[in-house]
Amino acid sequence: MTATPMITAPQEAPGRSPIASGSALAPHLYLDPQTLALEQQRIFERTWQLAGHVSQLPAPGSYLTAQAGTQPVLVVRDEHGEIRAYRNVCRHRGSRLLSGSGQCRAAIRCRYHGWTYRLDGELIGVPEGRAFQTPIDKSAFGLLPARAEVMCGLVFVNLDADATALAELVGDLPSRLERYSIPTLERFAEFSGAGQPANWKVVAENYVEGYHIPIAHPDLMRLLDYKRYSLEAHDDWLWFEAPLRERPAGNRLARLYTRLVEPMAGLAEEDRHLWRYAFVYPNTAIDLYPDQVTTWQIVPNGVARTTDVFGSYRPPRTGPRTRLVQRLNQRFNSMVLAEDVDLVDNVQRGLASSGYECGPLSAREAGVAWLADRVRKDLDG
Repeated sequence: MTATPMITAPQEAPGRSPIASGSALAPHLYLDPQTLALEQQRIFERTWQLAGHVSQLPAPGSYLTAQAGTQPVLVVRDEHGEIRAYRNVCRHRGSRLLSGSGQCRAAIRCRYHGWTYRLDGELIGVPEGRAFQTPIDKSAFGLLPARAEVMCGLVFVNLDADATALAELVGDLPSRLERYSIPTLERFAEFSGAGQPANWKVVAENYVEGYHIPIAHPDLMRLLDYKRYSLEAHDDWLWFEAPLRERPAGNRLARLYTRLVEPMAGLAEEDRHLWRYAFVYPNTAIDLYPDQVTTWQIVPNGVARTTDVFGSYRPPRTGPRTRLVQRLNQRFNSMVLAEDVDLVDNVQRGLASSGYECGPLSAREAGVAWLADRVRKDLDG
């Protein structure tokens, strides 16, 4: 369940106390393959993983594929319009059923031997069924179910049948996202590239703290009003607000962006100069800008590497001025990302130093302490 929120900021809000800064994780937890294997089982296969956007499931039979830890997942919209999720594996010989996203019409057919399933997961077809020594009981070989929930147009999946519902975990996050009208947006950019040369926790920690901004991101520092950069923490999610300076100095992209940006329909003028970020444990980021919404999933790809999965969304029929603003936004954030890739690479290399133990965390690193506590709790089982 979501706990009473607490805020850390340069100036504390009346009646609220800052998050206590706990300790960071031990270095070996970023380096050990056995730890990663345990994280896949106890974290990624038991938490809500971002799979996509409702626009990818426009009609019955439309589908998308995703990962929950190491496990492939299939999400489909059935003939009644309900979104369903299954393990993406044929019950016959283990072949993946579908890849990417698209339309499978009225049934899901395995491309290996042709076993066929209805959209509700029921096995309905076995070619040459009489060739089996024992008659096939189709009712016993339906698709293995997973769970699916939609939060503000974003589709999440979970392999754990006993996990708390996503709607219960995220508290009032949907009401905060509502103004951005995410279900009505359309995807205009997506990227899943080489990723980052660091353990997934190093990448996530870098995202959830702003302490490094003045030193490592000089152009971002000139764009943001760092003194008013704030973090609010809940049991299962974080909320950041990053006000923009009215007249950023230095970077030409930032100056042009702040001059041209206009808030999307549904946003107020006060939203024009405010970037917001949500982080849903353990690895989903939702970046909320006046001109677009970007999702980012941090996917482990070995002990010392992650795969980044990005998707950017905007209102349909966006005009040329806003399209220019969106390109400026993405160019600026690509520059910041390149700086972050260098940072996390440097941290990952340093974690292997003999005798190193993490030093104390500042109030600006409260998100790091929050993530460490969650990971420790899950690993302890």
